[in-house]
Amino acid sequence: MDGQPAELKQTGESMDLVKPENQAEEGVQELEVCCPAKGSSPEPSPAAPAPQPGLPEGGFGWLVVLAATWCNGSIFGIQNSFGILYVMLLEESKDRDDPSIQFKTAWVGAVSMGMIFFCSPVVSIFTDWFGCRKTAMGGAALAFLGLLSSSFTKSLELRYFTYGIGFGCGSSFAFQPSLVILGHYFRRRLGLANGLMTAGSSVFSITMPFCLKKMGYALGLAHTLQILSVFMFIQILLSLTYKPLLPLSSAEGRGKHDATENPNCLHQCKRYLNLRVFRKVTYRVWAFGIATAVLGYFVPYVHLMNHIKLEFKGTEKDWILLVCIGASSAVGRLAFGKIGDCIPGPKKIYLQVASFWVLGLMSITIPLCNVFEGVIVVCLFLGLCDGCFITIMAPIAFELVGPQEASQAIGFLLGLMAIPMTAGPPIAGILFDRLGNYRMAFYLAGIPPIVGGSVLFFVPLIHNRIRQRQEKEEPGTDRMLLAAEGVLNGEMLPGNSNTEVPA
Repeated sequence: MDGQPAELKQTGESMDLVKPENQAEEGVQELEVCCPAKGSSPEPSPAAPAPQPGLPEGGFGWLVVLAATWCNGSIFGIQNSFGILYVMLLEESKDRDDPSIQFKTAWVGAVSMGMIFFCSPVVSIFTDWFGCRKTAMGGAALAFLGLLSSSFTKSLELRYFTYGIGFGCGSSFAFQPSLVILGHYFRRRLGLANGLMTAGSSVFSITMPFCLKKMGYALGLAHTLQILSVFMFIQILLSLTYKPLLPLSSAEGRGKHDATENPNCLHQCKRYLNLRVFRKVTYRVWAFGIATAVLGYFVPYVHLMNHIKLEFKGTEKDWILLVCIGASSAVGRLAFGKIGDCIPGPKKIYLQVASFWVLGLMSITIPLCNVFEGVIVVCLFLGLCDGCFITIMAPIAFELVGPQEASQAIGFLLGLMAIPMTAGPPIAGILFDRLGNYRMAFYLAGIPPIVGGSVLFFVPLIHNRIRQRQEKEEPGTDRMLLAAEGVLNGEMLPGNSNTEVPA
């Protein structure tokens, strides 16, 4: 029958054998199936979920990419250039004779960077509950106020709160929604969109130090901080483009709880804190591997410049190393974002495995470089590894836990990264104080990335083992897990019916 609905065609051959005696009756039956009477609520077939609208894959989504690029670039451009602000803070300090003044001043930037990662789990809750737009606008406003208020005080203690906590927390609330909102606009081009977004951070990181030097010497620290606050004010306006295309993941749960009577405290906590992501073995192994790898991840970035001054005392071109890291990181983010689009499912984790292995080897190689040009080559590889790791992180989270839980999965991951990432550089500093050089520090810093990358290597293998077991025990019950192997990057993002897996 040509006009037969798809639902009737899927019911089996037995339906085809039952023919009404009258053609009029047949038309009435078709009408009743396609257009049920008022008051009736046809139950959707579990085998054929209601289709969702496709993702734009461009259009207005590119404006969202531009807004997210500005967010990443301005936040991490300022954070990565804190070394220049650090010198200006020391020059402005009244207690220059204090033997611990450098330690106290360094905490201003350390608290700011640490808060970005420590606040990530909380930001995930806000993103799931209030949406990307409101969360990002509130975070950008807090970061704007933090930078602006820091320009009106010279007290380090107050700047711990204004710059450290205010700007740091605001940056976290503005940054994380930029990772999530792209999944609302891109599916197959998600890797490219993430590459463009994160490449903006590298461009800002290259240009920001030169701008801060000129502004700092010409205008002073107070006016420099006021100019930097304008970047975050612009981000408040750009956050208006974070228009979600799908309902909040907490909307369904919120409606269910409103119908119940006075849920207890534990139930209320479960509403806001989604720990379901840790039920997935692949996510647990992935998060543990990354948390292990970042223990030595930032040691070269923090201590490389001082190492060059000690080992190559005659050179005046140490700034070239920062340019090489930033430029190669931008190239890596664009290239590996596109490469990630071509790798199906969790297999894209192998890109992170390779980046951590190479990064660990490059860290071990730094003390072995006897010429300055060798260090330049090492920095080029460090930038490529950084670009690969950052760009592919969000797409992997979407693949492992699905779109509805990706926000909190990224938040918990960044929270787990906070402690080892913060502890690595101080440990290297202690080794320098004891040994008088950075050789042992760089040797040991290369071990955690290699170990973490080795742990990540088993995530796709574990995924395949779980998939095979699901096929044997209950075939077809976990369609998200089974589909992940054969889809391109983003197939499990919002808008794809394959993501509707029964709870």
